[in-house]
Amino acid sequence: MRTANEGTARRVLMIAGFLLLAANLRAALTSVGPVLETIRADIGLTAGEAGFIGTLPLLTFAVVSPQIPRLAGKLGTDRLLWLALALLATGIVLRSLPVTGLLWVGTVLLGAAIAAGNVLMPSLIKRDFPDHVSAATGVYTAVIGIVASTAAGVAVPMADALPGGWRTALGVWAGFVLVALAVWTPRLSRRTQRAVPEVHKGRTPWRSLLAWECAVFMALSATGFYTVLSWYPSILVSYGTTATAAGWLLFAYQIIGVVMSLVVPLLLVRLRDQRAVASTSSLLAMVGYLGLLVAPDLAVVWVLVTGIGAGALFFLALAFFSLRAADPRSSAALSGMGQSVGYLVAAVGPTLFGALHDATGGWRVPLSVLVGVAAAHALIGLRAGRDAHVEV
Repeated sequence: MRTANEGTARRVLMIAGFLLLAANLRAALTSVGPVLETIRADIGLTAGEAGFIGTLPLLTFAVVSPQIPRLAGKLGTDRLLWLALALLATGIVLRSLPVTGLLWVGTVLLGAAIAAGNVLMPSLIKRDFPDHVSAATGVYTAVIGIVASTAAGVAVPMADALPGGWRTALGVWAGFVLVALAVWTPRLSRRTQRAVPEVHKGRTPWRSLLAWECAVFMALSATGFYTVLSWYPSILVSYGTTATAAGWLLFAYQIIGVVMSLVVPLLLVRLRDQRAVASTSSLLAMVGYLGLLVAPDLAVVWVLVTGIGAGALFFLALAFFSLRAADPRSSAALSGMGQSVGYLVAAVGPTLFGALHDATGGWRVPLSVLVGVAAAHALIGLRAGRDAHVEV
């Protein structure tokens, strides 16, 4: 018979594993950007090849995500997440070795591992925290944001200080993954592996209108978020902001997203559904884009407004995979579909934004497109945020 102390220990271990898993879902990606130019110069990549280092994980997400629910049904959620962590550590190490081809192999492997974590986290929340979905999702996204920002911030100092330069700066994150693996391992010893069962034949989220609404919401959220991360410093500098100030504004944008991940769940507990929060957040993002377009002298204000809207939207996009699902199995299937669509669009969005700038010679047209995207986001939020469920 399980004692109270044993039950508490299991709960603490479960929460620790959950937090460490979340902490490892972005650091391997965000640590690359600050040292990308160093990587390019060191191994002789073209600018396009260097840019593809950032795009490749997103494409891997799009390809791998739909396969994860079926694998979870066969292996069990906990076991598959353990294997994903092992694959993540392997990918990080391979990417850091002094063999140019392994840079690409490691990036694909770590992208596949992160895709598994991305897809299964909403299902894990639905399973382990069924009465606290919004709060658990908020903590999950906040941890991701904090560690992602930290990884980006320390990348250059570590590359300068550690032997091995950028390779070591990227490789050290494998140690953080090993800590998560150690904490996650006891979950594999349980007699009953709580798996996400395979999707029933003939029933798929790809045929559900609500699932498509959630997927489009995710796609628009990810597109806006990654476009801002990619291009806002360049936009701000072109409008007269110093490069240092632009960097700090981008940091503030990300930190605001973390704060919103903790604030929005407090709002949701008072509401019957999420339509009002989804549409209002989209409109805030639209005001931020529009403000930068018509009054760039107030860039600080508009970046902060955009950060509030975009931070809430990214939280909601992830939360919908739990909130709109009838059970953990459906959550995994919905998450696999939504993240496949979302990250495929996100991989293309920043590239198209840059192409529009090149074609028009300025930022007015690209920013106008972002305004239109935010308006569409508000409309789809009224659909994805309603109190309904996908069941597969």
